[in-house]
Amino acid sequence: MTHYIIRRFLYALPLLMGVNILTFVLFFIVNSPDDMARMQLGQKHVTEQAITNWKQQHGYDVPLLWNTQAAGEEKLTRTIFYQKSVGLFLFRFGVSDSGRNIGADIKERALPSLAVALPTLMLGLLVNICFALMMVLFRRTYLEYAGLVLCVVLMSVSSLFYIIGGQFFIAKLLKLVPISGYDSSFSAIKFLVLPVLIGVFSGIGSGVRWYRTLFLEEVEKDYVRTARAKGLSETQVLFRHVLQNAMIPILTGVVVVLPLLFMGSLIMESFFSIPGLGSYTIDAINSQDFAIVRAMVFLGSVLYVIGLLLTDISYTLVDPRIRLS
Repeated sequence: MTHYIIRRFLYALPLLMGVNILTFVLFFIVNSPDDMARMQLGQKHVTEQAITNWKQQHGYDVPLLWNTQAAGEEKLTRTIFYQKSVGLFLFRFGVSDSGRNIGADIKERALPSLAVALPTLMLGLLVNICFALMMVLFRRTYLEYAGLVLCVVLMSVSSLFYIIGGQFFIAKLLKLVPISGYDSSFSAIKFLVLPVLIGVFSGIGSGVRWYRTLFLEEVEKDYVRTARAKGLSETQVLFRHVLQNAMIPILTGVVVVLPLLFMGSLIMESFFSIPGLGSYTIDAINSQDFAIVRAMVFLGSVLYVIGLLLTDISYTLVDPRIRLS
């Protein structure tokens, strides 16, 4: 198992290097520092001197990859690639174009994002899996058909409708929770209830159908017939055998949303005024702060690769055969 984990970890390193290089190409070659300066200063009536001053203030006045005017190792270190991209591997995000410490902002905003995303993920998994198992338990009945119709209806509605509708009915009319806002203390719970409920409810349609498909594939296999032949009830078969053998595809589906635990939901945090990493990214895009956007893109890639690595490790726990591969 140790060799398996080491091999998977070594696979992740070149992937992160490729993401970093691709991010550098997109931000500094496709979109040059001169273009960044014009976007910040305005497209019209921008002088070359103003562009030069802006690049000097933000550290974009050096060559991209190789500094021929420098001496020794500074030929490599006094470049945009070394100063802006290499430090990302050590999680040195630097300073934003507006002068803020990006690393400090990420630390400050990670907890609000987790406070929303973690309960949404856990409750969503529990609700979706339970509903999917119930639909499989009552398969080929009117309850299953009604559940499928309800799932299709829920999938067809935009998530924006759930957010706006929840704010209007639950927060404004019933006044059960605040419409938006956040608090750093335990009183933040009242601000998190509505976005968590909306996040869980909006994902029921697609989630239940996905897990139902997984469980239906399992209930037709030979080991399930053997379990029934031994006298186990349908409920015991579903929860004791089918659920356990469907864990690998379930874990694969969970890894897709793992980066959201830290990155936050862009739309949810913006609508509910939660100071998380999602709203942080949206604000950076609106203000065209390329340093923040670049850091968030790389951080999201790192979290996704870590999620893939953790998923591969968790496979060995639910399926011992993978340890020998």
